[in-house]
Amino acid sequence: MELHTLLDIPVGVTAVIGSGGKTTLLRRLAEEADGTAILCTTTHIFAFARLPLLVDPTEADLRRALAESRVVCAGSNMREDGRLCACDLPFSALASCARYVFAEADGSRRLPLKAHAAHEPVIPDEAKRVICMVGASGFGKPIAEVVHRAELFCGLTGAQLSESATPALVARAIRAESLCDTVFLNQIDEPEQDAVARAFTDAMAGSGLRVIAGSLQKRRYTRLA
Repeated sequence: MELHTLLDIPVGVTAVIGSGGKTTLLRRLAEEADGTAILCTTTHIFAFARLPLLVDPTEADLRRALAESRVVCAGSNMREDGRLCACDLPFSALASCARYVFAEADGSRRLPLKAHAAHEPVIPDEAKRVICMVGASGFGKPIAEVVHRAELFCGLTGAQLSESATPALVARAIRAESLCDTVFLNQIDEPEQDAVARAFTDAMAGSGLRVIAGSLQKRRYTRLA
């Protein structure tokens, strides 16, 4: 089954938060979408390779680009490092131009796990689905080494920086933040990691959140809750 179906992606705006594969997920969802799609951000994002890039576009610019290419990347104020800022157009305008809008809504400094500060994530009011990414490669390693905003994570979970980031602690942080409706546990790349995925899902029991586990790299996914 395609990831787009497992995640039950609705027409309109989807926001992706967390860590451990946000950019890959955004691109995969745009590839699988049954219609036009805009890839963008509410904060900062690197431009997607091999996709048309529109910097400071108007709605007319987007409509023309989408008539030629089903998927485009849009943003504003490209920086020297190649990162784009959020598009100046409101998300209501973006959603009027494309069937799907996929937005990266926070950063993680390339760490597999994260907690969120008060000013993040920046989730559009128009978002109909909010997916929190979790990188399983961070499990079993010291919180101080694998969690972006590790001190905040400890505040949410009661853990110490020197403790290991267990599936139960990560699930506790996600539940405490209450920012998403769907969790994607990524980097479950080998069958022997399935036990870790089950432990995480058990810790999420009763949360009411949809839980998907699998590997974006190997295109292997399963809905666990």
